[in-house]
Amino acid sequence: MDLLPNLALGLQVAFSPINLMYCLMGVTLGTAIGVLPGVGPIITISLLLPLTFGLPPEASIILLAGIYYGAAYGGSTTSILVNLPGEAASAVTCIDGHQMTRQGRAGSALAIAALGSFFAGTVGTLLIALAGPPLASIAIRFGAAEYAALVFCALITTASMTRGGAVKGIGVTLLGVIFGLAGADVSTGIFRFDFGILELRDGIDFAVLAVGLFAVAEIIGNIAQGEENVVSQQKLGRLWPTRDDFRRAWPAVLRGTGIGAVLGVLPGAGLAMSSFSAYMLEKSIAREPERFGKGAVEGVAAPESANNAASQTAFIPTLLLSVPGSPVMALMLGAFMIHGISPGPRMMTEHAPLFWGLVASMWVGNLMLVVLNLPLIGLWVRLLRVPYHWLFVFVLAFACVGVFSTGASVFDIYALVFFGLLGYLLKAAGCSPALFILGFILGPMFEEHFRRAMTLSRGDPTIFLQRPISLTFVLIGLAVLLATMSSFIRKGRAEATD
Repeated sequence: MDLLPNLALGLQVAFSPINLMYCLMGVTLGTAIGVLPGVGPIITISLLLPLTFGLPPEASIILLAGIYYGAAYGGSTTSILVNLPGEAASAVTCIDGHQMTRQGRAGSALAIAALGSFFAGTVGTLLIALAGPPLASIAIRFGAAEYAALVFCALITTASMTRGGAVKGIGVTLLGVIFGLAGADVSTGIFRFDFGILELRDGIDFAVLAVGLFAVAEIIGNIAQGEENVVSQQKLGRLWPTRDDFRRAWPAVLRGTGIGAVLGVLPGAGLAMSSFSAYMLEKSIAREPERFGKGAVEGVAAPESANNAASQTAFIPTLLLSVPGSPVMALMLGAFMIHGISPGPRMMTEHAPLFWGLVASMWVGNLMLVVLNLPLIGLWVRLLRVPYHWLFVFVLAFACVGVFSTGASVFDIYALVFFGLLGYLLKAAGCSPALFILGFILGPMFEEHFRRAMTLSRGDPTIFLQRPISLTFVLIGLAVLLATMSSFIRKGRAEATD
């Protein structure tokens, strides 16, 4: 496959008026929800999923993708201005970004974050275009055993690396798997986990689950806490960085981009880990590590570049292997399925306009974000003055209307409330509701490929050990599982001796 003709096709799709409009809407909305603490791309994408049914597939995916990487930009604004990360990935930026604000260098910090993010996003987009064909040629060799082993590895790795404890993460993921298996059996057609409810015989609606688990649960949690939002009173100062800031920032941007590009592909790593790893690398190799925490520009450039590079390369396993490496990518995979598109190695040929249009729109969207973020900083700060109780009323009404409009069923509203309460209880128990949706998406995929592999091998489970690719994934998954169990046992023994 020739890269230049494919990119030309992608630019033609991305620059169509309707796709340009939805790209602009996506990055603008993504920046806004990145600024607002507690909202985030997961909630926003889950809310918009029901409303994208009637859109063309290209416009729908471009809109949702723009929200995702746009939020990575927007989260830096409140981190720098008010020491309040709009996104978890921007928490590291608070350390030095807010110190720069207190020193009257907020404009420089925001400009470095925007320019570094644009560079990292451009590199990430280029990697998708370059890595796509070779990865697709490798993925085309995947059979049922390889896919089953890959999904198993992704499930275990993602659940084990979550915050709040690996054991809890694995438990929540398995719970999501059980809910994902509700409905008709893929092989026999027998109904299972329907509890005699007719509406569950077709399975649980993905949009209802996503909106309830993230949006409604977040509203319940924030109302219960009764927190008020913070207003920034800081002056921005000059927007263009000094020559010394540029000299210190550009090597950090390069290193952060490299770290984020690699970690973004790995299941479970996520944007937050990319930001933290980039920050720790800069601090460890710095000649004056004592500058960090006191307004070091590298402490802004590296993590912001890392989380934006990771937000781009996270699309690689989702698009080419049909395996999401993060909760947001699980939502994106659900969006593809809603439009009847199955991501995988053949997507580059069977859905070439969508694939290359999405790749090209990422670069266009990153360019839009640079233009948006610097002139509209004042607007994003004013959004922090919106009372939370007003915001939640609109979000809840939007969720109910969106969910009801997809199936015109009152049962969907009941299910929305149920999953909202479930999400709130999971968070209250210190578990990650995001892993629930990963299990919900990946569980049925694992079952389908596992049973197909067992059918082809006539019930011989050693088929997963006979193929090099599947053997590698199985060993990685088992190693992560054993490491998690041993860590849990050691922690239990240490607590028993204290």
